[in-house]
Amino acid sequence: MSQVSGFIRKLSANLSDVVQYELPLGDQKLALNPLIGNDIRLEFLQEIRCVACDRKTNKSFNQGYCYPCFRSLAQCDSCIMSPHKCHFEAGTCREPDWGQTNCMIDHYVYLANTSGLKVGITRHTQIPTRWIDQGATQALPIARVSSRYLSGALEVELAKTTADKTAWQAMLKGPPEPLDLEAQRDRLLSEYASTIEDLQSRFGLQSIQPLLDAATVNITFPITEYPDKVKAFNLDKEPVVEGRLVGIKGQYLILDTGVLNLRKYGGYRLAIDY
Repeated sequence: MSQVSGFIRKLSANLSDVVQYELPLGDQKLALNPLIGNDIRLEFLQEIRCVACDRKTNKSFNQGYCYPCFRSLAQCDSCIMSPHKCHFEAGTCREPDWGQTNCMIDHYVYLANTSGLKVGITRHTQIPTRWIDQGATQALPIARVSSRYLSGALEVELAKTTADKTAWQAMLKGPPEPLDLEAQRDRLLSEYASTIEDLQSRFGLQSIQPLLDAATVNITFPITEYPDKVKAFNLDKEPVVEGRLVGIKGQYLILDTGVLNLRKYGGYRLAIDY
């Protein structure tokens, strides 16, 4: 068997006929698609480095940050998970320059089919990465908005009748039934027309632009078999994970012995035998 080791980051993925995955380990990347069907072994080497500042830390926060960065960086603030709570305009953003660059720019509200229909938001630079990371088999942008706050405000309204979270265990058990996302888009834009008009009257007509001509993006993941039951590994409690790699979906490695969410372990030093 071969071995590589290093401090990992979230899986990188490229959209193709089948999603192509690589695992960054320090300065190298391990192509994962060729390993499907093979036995692999992953070991947490009991070292963690913050994904932002690279300092050693005994505990990881928010998928890879040390505690000082978790407390100080804008990308770790609660408004990242709840964009409608953005406080940039109040002048209390942790990092105004970061907020200007990452939040006060065009975002997209989208529909996706993960464990079923869901609504979500993402920066324009994160399409289609965001959809792949969520394990979506179909995705469709339905509106372009002028800021992260505004995308969150619209998402909150749409989430009153459409899920805004993925049931990750169901997502990993098999592909969902195909959906007509364009019909769902038309339904939601009609149902929430007055809400959109209200937001446009407050923030400007161009602040929300419905995307009536966008086409559904179909995504195929490299999976040879799905688990009947989903057992999630925890590297903090089980530092060694072994099994046959049968697929990759979202940020999860699917082994015949369980699943591992690699995004959760950003900054962990792993040794991988394959």
